[in-house]
Amino acid sequence: MDLKLVSKTLILAVIGVAFSLPALAQWQWIDKDGRKVYSDRSPPSDIPEKNILKAPRGTKVVAQPVANEGPAAAPGAAASTPVAKADPNAPKLTGKDAQLEAKKKQAEDEAAAKKKADEEKVAKAKADNCDRAKKSLLGLQSGQRIPYTNAKGERDYLDDNARAAEIKRAQEIVNSDCK
Repeated sequence: MDLKLVSKTLILAVIGVAFSLPALAQWQWIDKDGRKVYSDRSPPSDIPEKNILKAPRGTKVVAQPVANEGPAAAPGAAASTPVAKADPNAPKLTGKDAQLEAKKKQAEDEAAAKKKADEEKVAKAKADNCDRAKKSLLGLQSGQRIPYTNAKGERDYLDDNARAAEIKRAQEIVNSDCK
């Protein structure tokens, strides 16, 4: 076995472990809106200890008095429920991100505008189909001979059965697109 290869592999493994250690120092709690929050900072002081799901190893838990939890709490007695110490430099979490809400609203507005444009496009296509079908129907019902080019490339004319089939098809298009 090559000693240089083993030493390089060992060094890379040690570096990988060293870089992954900060990932272990994560907090996880449920905020007042019921959503899970992951952070490298401690939760705000208004989060009860029961909502803290995960705390980094070695964090100090400080017992804080709980304000009137109901008839079970004795008056003047401090509850012994440990609560993680809040970081005074931690940002206040409101449960809503203004930028995220603005982006979400913008995306919804864009989707609504796109849907409206698509509906207008479909309506315009239906109106065009309606006009063409009406003109075709008028030409077919006029009684004039209707020429067409057959499969051999020769000019031919619609007979009565073909004319009746074309009139029926044009009438169906008028009925479906001209509402």
